[in-house]
Amino acid sequence: MKQLLFALVLTMFISCNSDEETDFVAKNELEITAYIEKNNLQAEKSNSGLYYVIDEEGSGVRPSASSEVTVAYKGYYSNGKVFDQSKEEGISFPLQGVIRGWTEGIPYFKEGGRGMLLVPAHLGYGNRDTRGIPGGSVLIFDIHLITVK
Repeated sequence: MKQLLFALVLTMFISCNSDEETDFVAKNELEITAYIEKNNLQAEKSNSGLYYVIDEEGSGVRPSASSEVTVAYKGYYSNGKVFDQSKEEGISFPLQGVIRGWTEGIPYFKEGGRGMLLVPAHLGYGNRDTRGIPGGSVLIFDIHLITVK
């Protein structure tokens, strides 16, 4: 009897957890599409749910998901509140060491490219608060891909 009760509670917990994530996916999708419409953006959507806007594709090398890059960026929420920003000269990092939205999104640009990544929570920091970013947050990044190594 205890095993049956434990299995039932575990199933309910897993179901509730899945529903919360699904709710964020749907909520993030609505938030992103409203932001795109409000700002009259020409955005593309990938199969993963990442939206990206290419203002300038760039003319240099296109990075792969395993490249090291230097990127100048500004990160903010859909309400415009900035949560992080690099200096103009950017910062260097391997694309395998950042959020999934960047690992996938930066390779849409070539060296010198500029644009925007609109990252749903499941490609960002997920559904839990992380480094001051509330769980379930849509993250928007203005990016300039400076160099690819």
